[in-house]
Amino acid sequence: MIETGKDLRAKIEATLETVRPYLRADGGDVEFIEVSPEMVVKLKLLGTCSTCTMSRFTMKAGIEDSLKKAIPAITSVIAI
Repeated sequence: MIETGKDLRAKIEATLETVRPYLRADGGDVEFIEVSPEMVVKLKLLGTCSTCTMSRFTMKAGIEDSLKKAIPAITSVIAI
C-alpha cells in the first residue's frame, strides 16, 4: 500500500528527524518541499549543506537511503 497525503508527509518528516542531528552537527539541515506523484521526494539543503562539496553524497547515501528504507515506494530523492 502506498501512503499518501498527511500520513506520507508525516513519515517523511519523521525519517528526516533521524538524519537531522548529523546534518546539524556540521551546521546544516534539510527541508522537505514535496513528493511528486512518481514518489520523488524533493528536499532543500540548508546551511552548510547547501554549499558543501559532499552534499551529493549526503543526499544519496544518507538521506535517500534512510527515506527508501522507511518508505519503499519512494523512487528517488533530489535536492532543489
